[in-house]
Order: sequence, then structure tokens, then C-alpha cells
Amino acid sequence: MISNKPTGAQIRKDFIDFFLEQGHTIVPSASLVPGGDQTLLFTNAGMVQFKDVFLGTDNRPYKRAADSQKCMRVAGKHNDLEDVGRDNIHHTYFEMLGNWSFGDYYKKEAIAWAWQLLTDVWGLPKANLWATVFRDDKGDIPQDDEAAEAWRQQPGIHHDQVLFFGRKDNFWEMGEIGPCGPCSEIHLDRGIQYCDQQAVPGHICQVNGDCQRFLELWNLVFIQYNRLSPTKLEPLPAKHVDTGMGFDRIVSVLQGVDSNYRTDLLWPLILITQSLTGETDDQREANLTPYRVIADHARAAAFLIADGVEPSNMGRNYVTRMIIRRAYRFGGKIGLKQPFLAQVADVVVNTYGDFYPELKRNRKSILISITREEEQFQRTLDRATTQLEYLLDETIKSGQKLLSGDIAEDLYTTYGMPFEITRDIARERGVDVNEDEFKNALEQHRQDSISQYKDDLVDEDIEIYRQAFKELELQGSLPEYGVDYNPYNRLEVSGKVLALFKNRKSILNAGPGDEIEIILPETCFYIKSGGQVSDSGWIRSFDDSWEIEIHDMRKPAAGVIVHIGKVNSGQPRVGADAIASVDIQRRWDIMRNHTATHLLHAELRRVLGEHARQAGSEVAPDRLRFDFHHPEAVTPDQLSQVEAGINQHILGDFQLKITSKPLQQAISEGAMALFGEKYTETVRTITIGEDKPFSYELCGGTHVAETGDIGICLITSEGSVAAGIRRIEAVTGRKAYELVQTRFSKTNQAAYLLGSTPDTLPEKVTILLDELNIAQKQIAALRQSQVLAEFNQKLQQTRAVADIMVLTARLNEADADTLRQMVDRYRQQFPSKAIAVLGSINDGRPTIIAAVTEDLLGRGLNAIELVRYVAAPLGGGGGGKPTLAQAGGKDSSRLDNTLELVEAWVKEHLHP
Repeated sequence: MISNKPTGAQIRKDFIDFFLEQGHTIVPSASLVPGGDQTLLFTNAGMVQFKDVFLGTDNRPYKRAADSQKCMRVAGKHNDLEDVGRDNIHHTYFEMLGNWSFGDYYKKEAIAWAWQLLTDVWGLPKANLWATVFRDDKGDIPQDDEAAEAWRQQPGIHHDQVLFFGRKDNFWEMGEIGPCGPCSEIHLDRGIQYCDQQAVPGHICQVNGDCQRFLELWNLVFIQYNRLSPTKLEPLPAKHVDTGMGFDRIVSVLQGVDSNYRTDLLWPLILITQSLTGETDDQREANLTPYRVIADHARAAAFLIADGVEPSNMGRNYVTRMIIRRAYRFGGKIGLKQPFLAQVADVVVNTYGDFYPELKRNRKSILISITREEEQFQRTLDRATTQLEYLLDETIKSGQKLLSGDIAEDLYTTYGMPFEITRDIARERGVDVNEDEFKNALEQHRQDSISQYKDDLVDEDIEIYRQAFKELELQGSLPEYGVDYNPYNRLEVSGKVLALFKNRKSILNAGPGDEIEIILPETCFYIKSGGQVSDSGWIRSFDDSWEIEIHDMRKPAAGVIVHIGKVNSGQPRVGADAIASVDIQRRWDIMRNHTATHLLHAELRRVLGEHARQAGSEVAPDRLRFDFHHPEAVTPDQLSQVEAGINQHILGDFQLKITSKPLQQAISEGAMALFGEKYTETVRTITIGEDKPFSYELCGGTHVAETGDIGICLITSEGSVAAGIRRIEAVTGRKAYELVQTRFSKTNQAAYLLGSTPDTLPEKVTILLDELNIAQKQIAALRQSQVLAEFNQKLQQTRAVADIMVLTARLNEADADTLRQMVDRYRQQFPSKAIAVLGSINDGRPTIIAAVTEDLLGRGLNAIELVRYVAAPLGGGGGGKPTLAQAGGKDSSRLDNTLELVEAWVKEHLHP
């Protein structure tokens, strides 16, 4: 289909090589999980990894960059899920090609390079390319004449091909406040044959029109303003360029196909699916939607799992589960009744794996996770669909067109049917689903998933620190890159107090008890990241006239690092000489735990499998917490193997090899990049193991020099965090020693109380348990004997109601099993035309057993209805079989009274 056309891989390479020639640093794609940004579910645009640069909270060692960024759009404002499969252009996962300038080149160069790449390198006809620039439809923001003029200067472009549009099409904003600016879009006229509105009277094909003839290819964003309010803009001191071009879209154009799905990026996925269905080409084309959904979702699932987002029921993991299950259901529409998606995902790995090595590195985990999720869904899909179809029938019969969101929530929690699939099926029947009701029903369960976290620093606060940095830079107190940050080589540094802040206002001095922030020219205090908590310690004057106790660290703006603490004594002031000292003992505790976390990760992958990847962590001085992907509880034997392996590595006293290298080099060497972390172009790597390293991870945390420094590591707990996510907690060093001492003390105390020694304690406990078991059986037998004697007495109270023998009785201290045994005795004596209702109270709560002989079922008497009637006044309910049912309750004080109601109930319900 695409012979003699450039491949997708070549087109991506053309883009990268072109901007490399223009002096750009080629940066790798960030993870689909935005590192350090909890405001986004996924990376949904190319600018996400540079967001902190535009906000001024970070800087980069380069002024020009280019990349191909992995993106997902499945939630919130950018949600293309409902359109996937229905047309040729929408996707959940996609790549965005982009080039960037941070205060370097601007409109003239960005426009010239875009034109050169499209026309000279890729050979698109100049007469078919149109450019749009900004003209404010509200008349408040200046027209972008600079961009318009730059376009008119491009060779071969006609001035009529440069068009002006308003805010909706040609003005970009990061948010309600913050960086923003005009943008310039490049559109391709694909010809009249692409117009899908030709039959509409009066239709005119035009850029930004309502037909498919003009295709937007590339958006060049020029960030030149800072929005302070809905009506107020101010020029930025440095102007930036942010461009984005959809990779699938440009590949479809250059390969000359009319659909993103018919390029060499996605068409092989459709062909492998067709080979599984056995359909002909005509059959495939007649029912193309399932094929497109499967291709899109297989690609998305593979990339998500490669980035650590395993299928589960919360947050990002829910999305992976949902798209796998949705693809599986669409497979059913074309005859695929068994798990199949891994075979499609394997083609994704082969297609994209050379540029994205994480796919090949995690191939096994990707395929296993997808198949496991399909198998789980396969077991419940038929029941869920049957239930949903019944509910849809009832909804349609009642004349309604909206299915309750509570029903969708119940299908999800009971059967694992994602809301999106419920909505798909409902819409196929002409019914919609109340999404607001669904979200409200799940709010409590998913309150931690798609959180809209906002840092406690607003833009005005950040500006205070930016301004302080500019002033210090002008004074020569700080270099261009800002505060010197090195928490690795020293635990104490000295320097002048450069700035003090109280309540986020700059101050010159502080007094005892003040909560303040302090800037020094350098710091050895670690700033919380990668799961590791911040350092604590002290900043003191040279002459000990004042002291600040530091309890936290923060980087509020690019180049600015502040120590947060409380003045213990004296009056610290700006300009004073100071010594900053990290709490050494606490730092050692943290380093032991952090290095042990790496050993734990390695051992989990060895014992459980490569899928057991990190899903979160916390490294504190008193413990470590490690979350990882695993579909079931870790067995005691597996946990023992993991703990033993960790301590073998500790006893091996392996030296840690810590180096810095380019991110892509480390990744290609197999370094483990951790879930949700944000990495710079140069990364710090931690290697443990000599000839054959058993742990190789990217990590900016602090570590011991040799594993022997950890001392010992003890796992204290293992449990579930969410579906498919497990959590282990452990202690090392001093805390591990304290735990051992505590356990020894308690063991010795228990041995003393039992008249044993610690070594013979298990045997002693076994003997005591055996004796206790014998005693409990004797007590149970005695109690049953007492109950039997009591029952025999109560048996005399059996009364005739019409032609039925009825017994109601309360027996003391009889559990449910004993009550059932007494009922059996009653039925042996009265095998027909008999009813018994027995009750008892245990631990303050009533239990009721009701029995009705089988011959009475046709006369309107039913044990289930009877036991529920008796339990209702007690605040309870019950169930069982028509001949034998059980109920419980809350109010035991009314048991005797409610048993007295049985006779009346029998009379009322008895049929001749």
C-alpha cells in the first residue's frame, strides 16, 4: 500500500535531523506519566516536559530543543476516546513532533524552518500550503504582523495564502493566567476530493472551515505574554517558541494515504487483526471501526505498560484497563472470542521499538499484562453484558433514553465493566448514560485517582522568588544557574545569608520563633524528590549567636533553593555568615533505606518476575515503602526469598557505582527509569553488583557507599494498595535493630510466662493450642448438651395452628450451627406440616433460624419470608432456602417479643 513512500521511522528521523542541523538539542520523549506534575493524568502535549521552563520554575542547559513526544488524550479537556475508530484521524495515543526555543530564536526563524522542512525536505507543494496568523476578534491584543510578514517572505508562497483568524484558532494560553501568545497554523489543501460537504448547498471549502479538504499540519506557538487577569497581559522578558505537529498526520500526508490508520504505523496492526479474524478485505472494509479501535488501543496499551501504567482500577491504571477491555469487546464484534490483543501489541513493539527501546525492554511484561487483563474481563463480560442488555430493555420499555449512572457504577464495581464500554453498548441501543451520576457514585472510591493537585505557590508568590533571584544575580551573589545544589559530597557548607522570607515576603532579619525561609549561595541539603524526603538540620551563625532548625526544602523558582525552618535562638539577618549542617544521623538512616529500596526492587523482579516494577515509593528515615505491580498477594515463601536476597546483597558488601551520563545512553544500557519520575538530559545512575550488576537504576537520591552500610533489612508488611498494586514496607539499620530488640524482648517475655525458653517456645505454644482445642471441644459439647436439654424442654411447647405444628423458642448461648441441629431434630420428630423458629443471642446480637417442611410450600408458607418477618423488628434481615433460612439483627432486646408474632404470621399466610 505504501511502497516507494518514506517510512514513518524515516519521516521522524527527517524531522529530528533537520532541527539538529539548526543547532537544536535533541531531547528524548518524556514518559506518558508526567514526572512531578500531578495536575495532569497523562502527558497530553509536547510542551508538558518543558512546562516548568515556561513557568519560570526551572531552566535548561540549552536554548533550542526538538523532540518526538509520546502523548495520551483520554480525559478532561483533551479526550478523543469517543471518536477513536469512528474516523480516520482520532487516537488515544499519538506522537507530537516539536521544536522549541527558550528565549533564543523567534518567529522569523521558526516560520522559515517550518516552510523549509515542509517544502524543501518533504517536497509538499508550496501552492497547497496555507498559513494562519492572529488578529484579535475582540480588538484588545495587537495583531501579529510580525508573523504575517515572516510568512510573506517565504519563497514560493502567495500573499493570499496568509490568513488572519481570532482567539479561538490562533491564540494559545497555558491557563487562565500565565504564559500565552499568538500562534500560527500551517494547513494543507488536499484537494476537492477530500471535501465531505460537496452536497451541501452553498458550501465553500476554506481554511478552518467545516469540511475535510484543508488539513491542519503544524501549529507554531509564540509565547510572548504573561496573562495576569482575563483582561491584562504583560510582555514576557524572554520570548519562546513552542511548536507541535501530529506525527500520524504528517506520515499519512507524506505516504499519500487518506487515513492515519493506513500508514505503516498502524496498518500492520490492522492486518494482524485481520489475519486473526480470517475476514476478507471487503469484509474488513465494511466493518472497519473495530479494526481501528483495536489498532489504536493496542498501541496505547503497549506504550502505557512500557511506562509502568499497568491495568488496574484507579487513576491512570484504570485507563490502561479500560482501553484493553474496550479493545477486547470490539474484537468480539469481529469474531475474536479469545484473548488476542497481545499479538497485536507485539507488532507495536516491533514497529516502534527501535526508537522507543522501553517497548522492547518490557515486551514480556506488556504481552503478559495485556493477556491477563483480557482473561479477567473474559470471565465476566458475558454476565455484565447480559445484565446491561436487560437493564437497557427495561429503560427503553419505560420510554427513557438515559441510563442511570448508578447502574453503570454497579456494573463497574461488580463486573469490572468500564464506564466507557457501558456507554458504547448503550449508545448502540440509542440510550445514553448519566455520566455525572456515575462520577458521583465513584467519587469516594476514586478520590485519589485523577486529583487536581495545585501547588501552594501561586504565580504572584513565585514572582517574589524570581525577583529575589534576579537581584542576587545582578549583585553577583549568585551565578546564572542559581544556588549551587550538591547534596552528595558534603554534609556541611558555609556562606552568607543571601535572603530571608517570612510569610512569602522578603525580610532583612528574623527573631526567635519565626517560621522563615532562607537562601544561601550553596546547599548540601537534599530536596524531596524520587520518593526520598528532604533533609533536615541546622543553619547557625559563625559565632553561635543565632540558630535556625531546618525541617524542609523547596525549589520555588528556577535557580532558587530555600531552606524552610524555625528560628531557635538569636536574630538571623541578611548578609550574616552562616554554616548549614545536615542532620547526619537522619541522613544515614535515609541513605540506608534508599539503597535498600533498590535492592528490594531487584529482588522482587527476580522472585516474582519482570512485571514487578515500581509504582511509587517513599524513603524516610524510619522506614521505606515500596509499591509495585503484581496481580496477587506475595506468598510468605516469596516474601522470605525477597528478604533473604536483600540481606545476601547487604552481606556481600557491594560497592555502589554512581555515575552521571546522558539519559538516552543510560536507558539504552538498560537502566531502570522509575514510574512518574522526571529526568533531565543528564542523569545520575546507581549500579550495584560487580561483574554482573543486579541493580541499575536512574536515581537522584542519596545512597550509602557499600551495601554493607545498610546493616540489615527486615520486611515489616506486605499488602494491597489497589487492584494489581502491592505495597511492601521495611526497615533497615537502627530501626531494624530496634525491631529485632523488641521482638527478642517480647519472645523472652512470652517464654517466661509460658514456662519455656525462646528456643522451645513454638513447641510449648503448640502443646497449649492442642490443650485449648480439646478444652474448647469439651466446652462446645457441654454447651450443646445443655442446649439440647433446654430444647427438649421447649419442645413441649409445640402448638397446633390449624393442622400445622409450630414451635417458637429462644435457646441460651446457641450459635447458628447449634440452632440448625435443633431444627433438624424438630423436623425428625415432625417431618410434615411443621414449622420451627428458634432464636438465640450471642455477643449481644440475635440469630434466628426458621424451618418450614416442604409440604407447606404450596400453602403460602416460606421460611425465607418468615425469617425476614421475624428479623425486621430487630433491625435485621436474612435469606436462605424456602425450607430453611437464617437471619440476624441488631436489637436483641426484642427477640422474645418478635418470636411471639410467628403464630399470627402463620395464620395470616396459610392457604387451605
